Amino acid sequence: MSHVEDELTGQPECWTRAANEAARYGKELPAPGERVAIVGCGTSYFMAQAAAALREGAGHGETDAFAASEFPHHRRYDRIVALTRSGTTTEVLDLLALLGGATRTTAITADPHTPVVRAADQVVVLDYADERSVVQTRFATTALTLLRAHLGLHTGAAVTDARTALAAPLPEGLLECGQFTFLGRGWTVGLANEAALKMREASLSWAEAYPAMEYRHGPISVSAPGGATWMFGAAPEGLAGQVRGTGALWVPGELDPLAELVRAQRLAVAVAAARGLDPDRPRHLTRSVIL
Repeated sequence: MSHVEDELTGQPECWTRAANEAARYGKELPAPGERVAIVGCGTSYFMAQAAAALREGAGHGETDAFAASEFPHHRRYDRIVALTRSGTTTEVLDLLALLGGATRTTAITADPHTPVVRAADQVVVLDYADERSVVQTRFATTALTLLRAHLGLHTGAAVTDARTALAAPLPEGLLECGQFTFLGRGWTVGLANEAALKMREASLSWAEAYPAMEYRHGPISVSAPGGATWMFGAAPEGLAGQVRGTGALWVPGELDPLAELVRAQRLAVAVAAARGLDPDRPRHLTRSVIL
C-alpha cells in the first residue's frame, strides 16, 4: 500500500478529531465580522477557496482566497489565515514576512517545528493529520474540516459519508476513462479544483475543473465517450442530460462534497496503479516547494 493510499483512509478519524477540537481555537481562527484572506499553495490554495466560500456564504464576513504568491498587498484585512502542511513553503513564508505584524496572521500546519511557527502570530497544529506522501490528502481535508466546524457547518454526516467513500466501489467505468472533468458550485468549486489536481499529480491524467455553470460555456466541448464528468454537490438543472448527450460518463455527487473528494482521491490512486505509476513519486514534485 502506498503512503498516499494509507493516509487517505485515515480521514474520517482526522475529521472527527478536528471537529471536536475546533472550539479550542477561538482566538486563532477568524471571528464573525472580520475581513479575512485565506492563502495557500497548490492543494492548500484550493482548500482556501472552499473555506472562503463557506465562510462568506454563512454570513461570517467578507472572505477572499489567494495563492500566496498572488496576494494583493494593497488590500486590507483583519486577519490572514495561511494553510501550509509542511510549514516550509517559500511563498507562504515570504508573505508572512512581508506582512510583518501589520495584519494578524494565523498559520494552520502539520509540523510544529518548522519556520511558519515563528513567522505567524498564531498557529494551529494538526500534527495528527501529517503525511509522508508528496500528494496531499488528509491534512488538506482535515484543515478544511476544522474551518468548517469553526463555522458550525460540519456534521457527522460528512464523516459517515467519508467512510462510505472509502468502502464503496468506485463508479463503474471510471478507471477506463482517459479524461476527467470535475465540477462544483460555491464552496465545492475549490474541491473540484483539488480533485483535478489529485488526478494530475498521482496518475498524470488529463483532468480539468470548472464552476458547473461555466462548464457549459466552452469546456463541455472536451467531453466525449471515454471521458467522465463528476459533479461535487447538487448539479444545475439539465446538466446531467447534457453531459450524457456528449457520450461522457456522468458521475453525480451523492455524498457530502468533502466525502466526494475522498472518492476522487481513491480514483487518482487506482488510475495510477492501473497505469503502472507510483503515486508516492509524482513526476517533478516534492513534498514542499522551497525556492
